[in-house]
Amino acid sequence: MDWFTAPGYWLSRLVFQRALAGVYLVAFLTAALQFRALLGERGMLPVPRFVARVPLRRAPSLFQFHYTDRFFAACAWTGCAVSAALLAGLDGRLPLWAGMLLWLVPWVLYLSIVNVGQTWYAFGWESLLLETGFLAVFLGNDEVAPPVVVLFLLRWILFRVEFGAGLIKMRGDICWRRLTCLDHHHETQPMPGPLSWFFHHLPRLLHRVEAAANHVTQLAVPVLLFTPQPIATAAASLMILTQLWLVLSGNFSWLNWITIVLALSVIGYPDGAAPASVADTAPVWFEAVVLAVAALLVFLSRRPVINMISRRQVMNRAFDPLHLVNTYGAFGSVSRVRYEVVLEGTADDVPREDSDWREYEFRGKPGDPRHWPRQFAPYHLRLDWLMWFAALSPAYAEPWFGGLVERLLADDGDTLRLLRRSPFPRGSPPRHIRAGLYRYRFTTWRELRETGACWQRTYVRAYLPPTRLAQDVHRS
Repeated sequence: MDWFTAPGYWLSRLVFQRALAGVYLVAFLTAALQFRALLGERGMLPVPRFVARVPLRRAPSLFQFHYTDRFFAACAWTGCAVSAALLAGLDGRLPLWAGMLLWLVPWVLYLSIVNVGQTWYAFGWESLLLETGFLAVFLGNDEVAPPVVVLFLLRWILFRVEFGAGLIKMRGDICWRRLTCLDHHHETQPMPGPLSWFFHHLPRLLHRVEAAANHVTQLAVPVLLFTPQPIATAAASLMILTQLWLVLSGNFSWLNWITIVLALSVIGYPDGAAPASVADTAPVWFEAVVLAVAALLVFLSRRPVINMISRRQVMNRAFDPLHLVNTYGAFGSVSRVRYEVVLEGTADDVPREDSDWREYEFRGKPGDPRHWPRQFAPYHLRLDWLMWFAALSPAYAEPWFGGLVERLLADDGDTLRLLRRSPFPRGSPPRHIRAGLYRYRFTTWRELRETGACWQRTYVRAYLPPTRLAQDVHRS
């Protein structure tokens, strides 16, 4: 079929595949370095406990058949190795069918992790990586030009990411309609970056321009993705610039980067010449597989579309256990005030208000007012992100917060490695831990010059009273 391939997009495919492999690599590295404390056999939300109550049909995963921490580590590090191989272009050196199987490996491994990841993996960018990664399997390699239908479906994902986010903003919070959300967002976002303080202090008129530009990029520009070139390329380029602005303004894991990766697949020159090694025609079996998969994904798109046009639109939901077609959206509502949970420990046997309470410091979430935020994205600090939700409501933290406190009291090394600094040396854990809720705000220019602190915090109330391990209570 002459229409099946688009030789002019061979370079777009190459850049897209290498960039996607880079995102996969970060995702697997995040899993490998953090899973023991979060999901391990002795973690806060252990995988064995989860698979014992959730059947395979609801959460397809390799870990439904077997789980040990060693097996999880093997899967995560294998994902890193395969992602690095794809980043280096190994798929292009293999036969078409073998290259497809190589792209299938990280998708299966990461699906297995996400489907047992529970609260730690309940983010829209997990499903977005899986949906994008699934389509990458059918994009082909140097033996064949990129299939038109797969390129279209990649644009369909990008459209839903941007347009869905635009709709949820307009429906979810009046400040988006008034163009005032960015008066608060840079300060109250889950994990500010090193430039967030400066973004927050931009003139309010510029915040209005930011909000208005966001609406244009997310509600009007996505339609242009389905227009002829060079209009589609211009639309994708505008999205890339918007996402880079968001990269500078905060830490949003790989959400911005995977969106940029999708936009890269749009940039192309349909009349351009491909290298001689890239065939214009595709094998019949490849055409049949791609068209069958495309038909399935179009059929599965009906529920995300219904959700997107509904007045009761929800964000970031997978409608099937394989995360093949999902709904997306971010910041449908914006917090006006920032709260943070601060954990402190004391070595005193009897905790008092005047005891020597020492604060635990996290890597990314605000703590010490003088500690300037750092850039971590696209790497994802899962515990730090969940601590932001914990400050919004204890209900968000109920499944895992008690486990976090227990592991700090037990001097658990895997948990301590998730932190920037523990105030207690290894082997000498605190006897009690408490948590307080604080209100945080960015300091003013004058306060920054006088104190050197980028945050100002005010105690609000107790979040968790002094707590000790049960065995300590029994011994005493």
